[in-house]
Amino acid sequence: MREPRPAQESRRAREFTLFVAGAAGRLLHTAALLTGEPVSRPAPAAEELLTCALSRTYAAWDRLRGDDPYERARREMALRFAHTARRHRRPRGGPLDRLSPRERLVLVLRLYEGMPEEQTAAQLGLPAERVHALCLHAVAELRSHRPRPAPSRRPGGPQHPSAARQSGPPQEPPAAPEPGPPPHSAPTSPAP
Repeated sequence: MREPRPAQESRRAREFTLFVAGAAGRLLHTAALLTGEPVSRPAPAAEELLTCALSRTYAAWDRLRGDDPYERARREMALRFAHTARRHRRPRGGPLDRLSPRERLVLVLRLYEGMPEEQTAAQLGLPAERVHALCLHAVAELRSHRPRPAPSRRPGGPQHPSAARQSGPPQEPPAAPEPGPPPHSAPTSPAP
């Protein structure tokens, strides 16, 4: 026997609301990574991407029985981003701006979302080898432009460990420990 229509809609809305309450934060972060918008500020493109993905997920909610709604929302978001990627090419000053939209999509799905290579390939309609190559290229691109860590600055000390070897008087080695039993050790008695 089927549920009456109002009860079914109420149950569906309740389930979806609980899903969104638990998953929206992570999905919004994923959307912000895809669009290149900072997560800390309002991200209208990321919010639009997430809203479209969630609305398509809600439309298919009754057909999801047994499937993971997070997977569905993430897939909808990835497909929407892939189809509208030209709109997200505006540089925003982040490190992901150096990547093509496809590289960014593969990188976010593989490394941030933790999707296996084969699943990413199937979702995007690409061969697994292409997904692997895109991910490697994206990681190499980000590493090649990684900012160098600033040297540590200690008051009165050298700015970098190698600077201590290059300037200043040579340091004396630490004094050798005095012979005898180590401090705080119990005296040992000779064995009979």
